Order: sequence, then structure tokens, then C-alpha cells
Amino acid sequence: MRLVALVTGSGMNHMKRCFEVRLEKNGSSMTQQNKYAGILFFSVYILLAACGSAQTVAVPEPPQVWARNHVVSLTLDAVNEDGRDAFAFEGETVAPVIRASPGDSLRITYGNHLPPKSAETCAINPCMDMTNLHFHGLTVSPDAPQDDVLTMLAKPGQVLHYSVEIPRDHPPGLFWYHTHPHGESHRQVLDGMSGAIVIEGIERYVPEVSQLRERVMVVRGRSIEHDPNASALMRDVEIPAKGCGGEAEKVEEIFTVNGVIRPQIEIAPKERQFWRIVNASADRYLDLQLDGERFEVVALDGMPLAYRDPKHPTQATEHLLVAPAGRLEAIVIGPPSGAHRTLRTLCVNTGPAGDPNPEMVLADLVPPRPDQFKADSLSRHAHAIDHRPPIFKPIDVEPLKKTPPDFIVTFTEDKNGFYINGRKFSPDASAMTSVRVGTYQHWRIVNATAELHPFHIHQVHFLAYAQNGARLPDPAWLDTVNVPFGGSVDVVLDFTDPVIRGMSVFHCHLLNHEDKGMMAKILFR
Repeated sequence: MRLVALVTGSGMNHMKRCFEVRLEKNGSSMTQQNKYAGILFFSVYILLAACGSAQTVAVPEPPQVWARNHVVSLTLDAVNEDGRDAFAFEGETVAPVIRASPGDSLRITYGNHLPPKSAETCAINPCMDMTNLHFHGLTVSPDAPQDDVLTMLAKPGQVLHYSVEIPRDHPPGLFWYHTHPHGESHRQVLDGMSGAIVIEGIERYVPEVSQLRERVMVVRGRSIEHDPNASALMRDVEIPAKGCGGEAEKVEEIFTVNGVIRPQIEIAPKERQFWRIVNASADRYLDLQLDGERFEVVALDGMPLAYRDPKHPTQATEHLLVAPAGRLEAIVIGPPSGAHRTLRTLCVNTGPAGDPNPEMVLADLVPPRPDQFKADSLSRHAHAIDHRPPIFKPIDVEPLKKTPPDFIVTFTEDKNGFYINGRKFSPDASAMTSVRVGTYQHWRIVNATAELHPFHIHQVHFLAYAQNGARLPDPAWLDTVNVPFGGSVDVVLDFTDPVIRGMSVFHCHLLNHEDKGMMAKILFR
């Protein structure tokens, strides 16, 4: 039995902290509100004396849920805490990491305990506090009770029961879940209603990762638009005074890592760790960089590089643009002893009409504490190991690249809303297009606006191979791709898996745009 105090806060310029106490025994935890208050006060006093800033907080590890007898079973609740919507899990407002293997089932009971009348503002007012779940990137059925975002909606007081079947041949990697009620998605995701999903088995493609310290990091945007400490928060994460684009608006968001502003990531000099990072922000880009080091990329958007290209299982890069909803899985190396290194996002020019997306520090890299060795050793073996041989699915897409697009998606916007092919999304609209399951298609995504838009389609991945008509030097299989303002991206979509049959959607993953109309239905037939 041990008492743990978790400290979160905004940085060196703030002494205000939020403390949470857990009594842990036999791997379970429960929140204590009044009991041990004296011990808590003493622990807080010691921590404040030792720390004094957010930069001294180690990056937290979210709770994790594993399968038993090939079933991952959990209960999630949508709650409103201190005016912000959140997921509640086992009495704590911390979204768990869901860990499953190919062939497992997810059984999730999702209760809507949001207030009947919301005090928040939505893209489409009034807020109805409807909610549901989307299992982003998973190749699973779009029909109820699986990844259905069209008809599965819970009003306050209602409960949804999800039963998601993960195919036996599903690629391993990092995915995520978040709410997806049309008109309210942006507000709920910005409030933090998101969590990571790990499909086990990536060591089948890069065996080394099974021996490395794994870190799952959920990067979320946090609104500081109405925060009286906004200026200090911006200084804490070292946002430069000048941006990189023509945007005129002030900075409205900063990033958190697993719910903490600028935490510390412990890594020894020359130590190799396996980082799994999801950009769970509602509307902000990451251009990830590790000062003085490189990312050895293993997977993008939950797709191991080796799955499509067995001869090139990893790829080194100094920085990588990760669109909202995108994921990066990479091996990193600890900096030399005495060197100060940070994980940061570089400034992203989102276009003349885009929102500010400035450079800022996400986390500081520090040497591990003496007591960290045992915890790190245990974490290496905390997940299931898949001993099956890897499955590879290379495909020759060159013939498809030479054909005219099978379908063109055009993003437009005006003062009245956001559109795909001139149409705003309507829940009762018919499918904008349909595809035959078992085929590949060449699509062109056109951005006829003055700001970036990330394109996402549910259920499937695609190869992004050309931008503005020119071949990309490093084509990649993704489920979310950035489309440059005033430009285009060409993709080859994989519609071959029979489990995807049903009605699904594609949309801009700036969720404020999706809420205001930039989404359309697609029928997989």
C-alpha cells in the first residue's frame, strides 16, 4: 500500500497546483477525498519545496486496460468536471490506454452523465451534450454496435454498449478513441475526451521494440483563450513572440502531454526508448522535433512501415509533421550526459486564414531517477507479445497512379460554413459516394481554401503519394493527411477488407470544421 501524489500545473510562474491522491493496493486504485488529508498536506509541502515548477513533473502514465480471454471490457462515463467535459474511468477523470491484440473484442459500456443543459458553446448551438465514441484508425465495421458515429448517439442519462471486433489480421500499432457527435465533437475533444488504443504485436515488424522502454503519450490541445494566466503559460512552454505565418489571431491553445504542461521524460544517455505519440488535439498540428536527435520511425497512423514495405521497416527523420489525429511511433535515443534536450513542436504555417500554430516545448528530457530502473524494466514486459510471424501486404500502386482520380474531394469554406464538394453535412443526407469493397481507388483531395485541412476517412488507410501534382519523396500509408492550402494531395485508398461494409464518413479533422459541415458519408458496398 502506498500513497502517491500527482502534481500538475502550468509552469515556473505558477504556484497553483492540482493534487490527486490515490491509495494503491494490488494494482487497483481508488480516490480518497478526505482520508489521509494530513498525510496529503505533508506530501504536498515536500513536493512544493522540492519542485516549484511544472517542469519537474514526470510525464504521467495513464491507466491501462488489457484483454482477458480475448475480451477487453471496461466502463467509461462522460462527465463534466469544473466546467469541462471528460472521460471518467474507475472514479478518475483520466482516459485509460486500451490494449488489445488482433482477434480481440472491445466491450465498452459508455454512459452519458453530462448535464442536460450545457453551459459551454458548440459549433452548432445550443449544445445538446450528446456523445458517442469513434475508434480512430481501426479497420472495423462502421455499423452498430461497432464504430458507428452516425446512429449511435447518447443523450444525457443514456448508455451506449459497444462491441468492436478487431480482425485477426489487423495491423499492430497506435490508434485512439474520441467522441464524435456531429456539432459537438470539437468542444468535447478540446476538453480532453480522448484516449489511446494500442493493438499489440508491433515487435513482429521491429523485434527490438519488445526490449525497449515504451511510452504512450497523448498530446492534447488546451484552450487558454479565457485563461487569466495565458501569458505565463505561453512563457512556460517558450512560445516565441513572432509566429511563422500570416495569421493575425492571438495564440489560443497550448499542448499538454498526458494531461500535463511541459512534463519531464526520463531517459538515460544513449538509452533507446520506444515512443508512441498521438496528436489528440481538436484542431492543432504538431511538427515534432527532438533537439539534436532523430526519430527512427517504426509506424505512422498505426501502420508499421514494414507492413507495406518489408525491406524498409524503419525510417530516420529529424522532424515530422503530424496532423490532428495523426500518430508517430518511433525509437529515440537519450541525449549525451549533461546536454539539455526537449521534445518540441515547430511552428506550422496554417495559411493566411488559418489559426496560430506556434513553436513550443512539449517536454524536457532528463536523466532517470535512481528508483526508475525497476519501473522501466517492468514496463518493458507490461504488454502482450505476439509470437506469430508478421503479415506483409505490399501492393503495386503504380498503375492506379497513372489513371484519372476515381473521386475528387474539394474542401471549400465561406462565412456561412465549411463544405465538401459544395455540400454541408446533414445527418439525413445520402452517401456522397460509394465504393465496392475489395477494390483500391485513386482519389484527389483538393483544398480550395486559404488554410490547411487534414483529410481523414474512417475504417481505411491510404497511400499519400503526391502533393500539388508532384510525387512525394517519402509516400506514406496514413489515415489522416494534411492538404496544403490552395493545393491538393493524391491518395490510393485500400477498400479491400470485407469487415468495413456499411455507411461511413470522411471529413476534415479540424473538428470545428467537421462540426460546421465539412464531412460527408461514404457507402462501402
